[in-house]
Amino acid sequence: MFLEGFGDEQLIEQDIEIQTSDGMMNTFVTRPEEGGAHPVVFFYMDAPGKREELHDMARRIAAVGYFVVLPNLYYRETREFRLVRDDAGMARMFELMHKLSIDMVMRDTEAMFDYISHQPDADSSRIGAVGYCMSGPFVLMAAARFPDRFKSVASIYGANLVTDREDSPHLHVAAIKADVYLACAEIDKWAPPEAVATIEEKLKSAGTRYRLEWYPGAHHGFAFPKREGIYDRPSAERHWERLFAQFRAHLG
Repeated sequence: MFLEGFGDEQLIEQDIEIQTSDGMMNTFVTRPEEGGAHPVVFFYMDAPGKREELHDMARRIAAVGYFVVLPNLYYRETREFRLVRDDAGMARMFELMHKLSIDMVMRDTEAMFDYISHQPDADSSRIGAVGYCMSGPFVLMAAARFPDRFKSVASIYGANLVTDREDSPHLHVAAIKADVYLACAEIDKWAPPEAVATIEEKLKSAGTRYRLEWYPGAHHGFAFPKREGIYDRPSAERHWERLFAQFRAHLG
């Protein structure tokens, strides 16, 4: 499908299936029509799931010159999850989220590597990643688990970056070779200041190249346009500016 409306760039998008070690992962892929091979961005979804709101965000990334891969990380349980914000809907979301482990997502990441290696319009030597909320830990662990594959990763109000588990991202940042960006919302029960301070201290002591920024007055979820009462356009646009500058610097 050809899409217009993102600057001067026409986009091609596809709904595809990626074979993983656990099944078929339905995935949204979008890229510019011309100018390949493009640097790659893995877009890890947040807890409410792969949806049109995220597709639009993926298109915005693709429009500035990237081959974007946005998988449904809940594919082991459901091909499509649509969050209804009532008690039952929220309970189902947390059930799906808690069933998803970092090791599972790392296996999915390996499958995405294999997929892009066969795509002539994707430059698999230049890979970045972005994750929101639930996926903040995924992008950091992916950069740690595959340090020679990722050039740049961004965690946007990442939750659970510091836990008491062995796979807590703060325990593994020393393995990261990629440039790291962390956007932190001032009002965020999922990433309180003490957790942010812990991850920053680990990044500093490891000598990791990173930039951590606070977004004053912003709530967890500020970048999502359809999050009523939470979306903050100035903060959202600031995060886009930072994300594109980081990818431009490290992915080209």
